[in-house]
Amino acid sequence: MSNQLPRLLTRLCVAIAFIIATSVATLAQTPSPTPVNPATLPPGQQTTPPTAPPGQTVIPGTPVTTPTAQPTPITPAIQEPTFPEIKPQPLPPLPDLTRVGVLGSNMMPLSLTDAIRKALQNNNDIEVSRDDVRFAEQELRSLQGVFDPIFAVTPQLIRNVTPQTSSLGGAGAAGTTSNTTFNLTPTLSKQFSTGGGNYTVSFANSRNSTSSTRSSLTPFYSSNLSLSFTQPLLRNRAIDANRHAIRVQRKRLEQTDSDFRQRTIGIISGVQAAYWNLVFALRNQQNQLDSLQVSRQNMRNIEAEIAAGAKAPLDRAQVQTDIATREANLYVATQSVSIAENSLKQLMLRDPQTPDWSAQLTPTDSPAFDLSPVDLSASLDDAHKNRPELKRLNLQKEITGLDIQYFKNQTKPQADLTGTIATTGLAGTACSTATNPLCIAPPTNLIGGYGKDLSNLAGLSTNNVTVGVAISLPLHNTTAKANLAGARIQKEQLDASYRSQDQAIEMDVRNAAQSVDTAQKRVVASRAARESAEQQLAGEQKLYDVGRSTTFLLLQRQQELTAARTNELQAQTDYNKALADLQRATGSTLRVNNVVVNPNP
Repeated sequence: MSNQLPRLLTRLCVAIAFIIATSVATLAQTPSPTPVNPATLPPGQQTTPPTAPPGQTVIPGTPVTTPTAQPTPITPAIQEPTFPEIKPQPLPPLPDLTRVGVLGSNMMPLSLTDAIRKALQNNNDIEVSRDDVRFAEQELRSLQGVFDPIFAVTPQLIRNVTPQTSSLGGAGAAGTTSNTTFNLTPTLSKQFSTGGGNYTVSFANSRNSTSSTRSSLTPFYSSNLSLSFTQPLLRNRAIDANRHAIRVQRKRLEQTDSDFRQRTIGIISGVQAAYWNLVFALRNQQNQLDSLQVSRQNMRNIEAEIAAGAKAPLDRAQVQTDIATREANLYVATQSVSIAENSLKQLMLRDPQTPDWSAQLTPTDSPAFDLSPVDLSASLDDAHKNRPELKRLNLQKEITGLDIQYFKNQTKPQADLTGTIATTGLAGTACSTATNPLCIAPPTNLIGGYGKDLSNLAGLSTNNVTVGVAISLPLHNTTAKANLAGARIQKEQLDASYRSQDQAIEMDVRNAAQSVDTAQKRVVASRAARESAEQQLAGEQKLYDVGRSTTFLLLQRQQELTAARTNELQAQTDYNKALADLQRATGSTLRVNNVVVNPNP
């Protein structure tokens, strides 16, 4: 027992020493805690880290007293931004506004009336429409030619030598007879323009010489005057193919006249729109040029203020940017002038080689403005009376009515009254018994020459009268019935087309009237906006002069005024274009512009 006690104490001391050594080694290897950014902690967990007095080191795990005094804040030094040096530059010259293919020395003053007159005289589309009318007139004349009288003459010389088998045939010693005949037969025929009939007058004349011993007259003259006629009683009496074609062509001629009027109205409306577009383009170009001049003056003022130390060099860059922007706007406006001018020239000029293509057009008319409201009811009435489209459809309906009349007539049976009245004259030289023992003396009224022949003809002692009726009854007449049914279907189609066109015109007039009303309000509103922009610029300029505004704000007000003036010019132009479009929609363009349409000047 006494021997074991020291041994147990020794083991206990070794164990305690091992535990102490292990704890010391662990503390020596533990890292210091990482400092935490208070800004990253959730709300409520932000604490002020312990700080040690200057010159003392904080041992981890050792509590440190937080100082109660606030540290003195250190104001950081303000560093001015650096800008690239913007050197003063001389003002560039004004932009070159010369346009391609346009001579500035060739000025052409032009009013709207002159532009319309030139277009009506030279426009190629007008010329095409005018030629359409002329062509339709010639087609009508061609169809009417069927009623022209036809004169025909048929001269003939006939020589016959015929062998005879018997002396009773009048043969001479040679056993033959010879006959020489000269015929001259003029005829005159004509188709009736009413009733569908036709007549033919024929006057046949002949001189005959014969060696026949049986002839009492040689030579002798024979004449025949006849009148033949044919008169339809049912089919082709009221209307036939010729009269149907002529009546249809008359309607088509009226249609070409309506087409010519419609084309003329379209050209005049196009000229009006192009003219006002050119007026706007030129005014907008001047507006952009004035804006550029203001910006250039700003540049002069800025340079003077920079030189005096009142402005920073950075303001110079703002004005330079503004000048470049306004120059670009001026170039765009100049291009718009060329486009508008060329559009107007295309309508007025006939030939691409005309020298006027290089002329600089100068409109002399200014946009008009009137606050009078549009009378929609009167405008609709004018449109339904004057629009060429409705007149053309009405004419087409009349053509279909002619088709129905003709095809209905063709369903009737054909019955034609025919007749011939003729009278004959005869005279000649009596045969001689000295040369012809078989000669029989003719009646004395037949002895004579051609004059005696005509006398006998006029005496009407001989006549020939023939009267008859030619009847034709088609068993089914399918063609005429099918044509009639097709014409009636076309009539129904045209009725629907007319209603559709009438609705389209109603919409067109209403839209045009609304455009005029909107344009009036736009002019008033844009004028007020321009006046307000002028007041804003004047106020901004005063603030700028006393140093209470910036160059940026001043330039912005100037640009707003330029835009307001452009909007006012555009509104005035659109108002005049809307008036021209309302004239087109109501069909009053010709009357308002004092244009008298004559397809054949």
